Amino acid sequence: MSPLLLLTLAAPAHALTCDEVMNMVNVNVPESIVVQTIEGSGESFTADFVRCLTNEGAPDPVVAAVKKMIAANSAPKDAPAEPADDEELPAPKSKKAASRDSFEKDTSVGKDSSRKELSDKDSDEEAGKDPEKLDDAIRQYKAKKPLSASLALHDLLKDNTYPEKESKILYYMGMSLYDLKMYHSAQYYFIEVLKKGTGNPYFKYALPKLVAIYKYTGDVTDLEKVVEKISPEDYPRSARNQLYYLLGLQYYEADRLSDAKKMLQQVSEKSDLYTRATYLVGVIDNKQGKLKSAVRSFSEVAKTKVDAPTLQELEALDKLRELAVLNIARIYYGIAQYDQAKEYYSQVPRDSVYWAEAQFEMAWTLFMLSDLNYTLGEVLTVESPYYADNEFIPEATVLRALTYFNLCQFDDVERTLKEFEATYVPIHQELKDTLKTYSSEEGRKLSDQAYERYFESKGETLLPKSLFLRLLRDQELAGLVQHLALLDTEEQLILSQKSQWKTAVGEETMKIIAESRERLKKRAGRALLRNMVTVTKQMSELIGQAQIIQFEVVDARRADYTYSMQNIDLKDTAKSQDTDFATSPRFIYWPFNGEYWKDELGWYHYTEQAKCK
Repeated sequence: MSPLLLLTLAAPAHALTCDEVMNMVNVNVPESIVVQTIEGSGESFTADFVRCLTNEGAPDPVVAAVKKMIAANSAPKDAPAEPADDEELPAPKSKKAASRDSFEKDTSVGKDSSRKELSDKDSDEEAGKDPEKLDDAIRQYKAKKPLSASLALHDLLKDNTYPEKESKILYYMGMSLYDLKMYHSAQYYFIEVLKKGTGNPYFKYALPKLVAIYKYTGDVTDLEKVVEKISPEDYPRSARNQLYYLLGLQYYEADRLSDAKKMLQQVSEKSDLYTRATYLVGVIDNKQGKLKSAVRSFSEVAKTKVDAPTLQELEALDKLRELAVLNIARIYYGIAQYDQAKEYYSQVPRDSVYWAEAQFEMAWTLFMLSDLNYTLGEVLTVESPYYADNEFIPEATVLRALTYFNLCQFDDVERTLKEFEATYVPIHQELKDTLKTYSSEEGRKLSDQAYERYFESKGETLLPKSLFLRLLRDQELAGLVQHLALLDTEEQLILSQKSQWKTAVGEETMKIIAESRERLKKRAGRALLRNMVTVTKQMSELIGQAQIIQFEVVDARRADYTYSMQNIDLKDTAKSQDTDFATSPRFIYWPFNGEYWKDELGWYHYTEQAKCK
């Protein structure tokens, strides 16, 4: 390492800039050194800094290090190192699991649901009352030595040294692993505490930690099992808003819409989850046909100030606001108020992840307004190379064919339908073949193989990346994929520890991870197949629509031919007419030459002339 680089790591003389970080990256400074420089800089980074690194192509570990520091600096000074218990819980991403672990029959939680961490001042667990070995282990944890603490606690659990203290040992074991960022393993031990029943004094402390861990795993199934057993009025204060939201989501998935709305409306306005809850209330109102109420809820979400303590929450709120605007447009489209729908579709920001989707739905709106040339322009945007890898919208090709049909441009219709068939029929066939493979009872038991084929590249496929991005819009599937990725990261973290720890705690946690991976892969495979069923049905309908359009073209051509033969004189007259392509002086007209420019997306306008007789 050069002396200059050592000096930079030891004591930065000025604020670290995005350009300086990228300079290190571009001269091939090892990622680990770049991360150390960032972590040792003491800077208070911003979301703009992260955006700069992302736009410049910084490696993922470098961007992750900055995000981590933003999250750490945003926490209150007196907060523990890990995220606070009442930190925002992202919207739950999985539906109810079929099986439920058994808990004690007592479903109440102690009334003293204090937010604080366990400390030496706890009335029933004062220092000095624990056996020496347990007291030493906890002292090591509080001294921020989680490796040593977890090793000592593991030995106590293995030998069943203090069975009467098992809940406390399990809790601190979970806390030690949590501090080591081994979140899945920590979750396992917190759940073991919860299985002891709501009467044990550590239940009310383990539950908020389970809530906090969810944002790392993305999988809410284990938390759902607990929520079902607890009366809402007895939720621990530190996790109350998260659990109200989660219970509301559970009721929504069970189609208990009124109950869901009551739970969601109990989420505090001061909670980071309030905007999410309001959004879901809007979804419920829309589903119940209360369209004015739905628009009010979505409007409230859309007007929410984008302000959050972490970059992750900031991005989530941005997306929710944009989705709220999109849903208002859909409501107006659904009641045939197309001008209003058009206005709201145009309000979705160009840099939104939903912009291409909004443009496609705008195309349908323009079609319904009989503005066919602008319809074709919007479809051209959606089908441009900018969205080829990210947006799977075969409906756009069918809409293009239908628009050409309404313009009586039959050659263009047939060309578009052939393009549709060549692109999407093979994809549709693979989806059908895959579903057939796993349709039997025995096949469903092998659902983990479907996950491995498509998410671990253990088989060939014609399915494009854009289709998988569409499938991952399902929250359950996305959560399971995130959880499985976390297991891989955690496994590597375990393997990087000292040998003494690896042969004891590491061996146990690796067993936990292996068992969980097998279970989660099966669940992920089933979720994948369920979503494939939906996409396959939609594609079957589209292929059917394409065939209907083709039949209509044949009939229209026959009618056109008959008309031409009966009106031969009109044929020569039409040839002599010139078409005026003059445009308004308010517009700058640039003919499209096959090249796409990002700043032109959304502004395309065809000049097709209807050939209908």
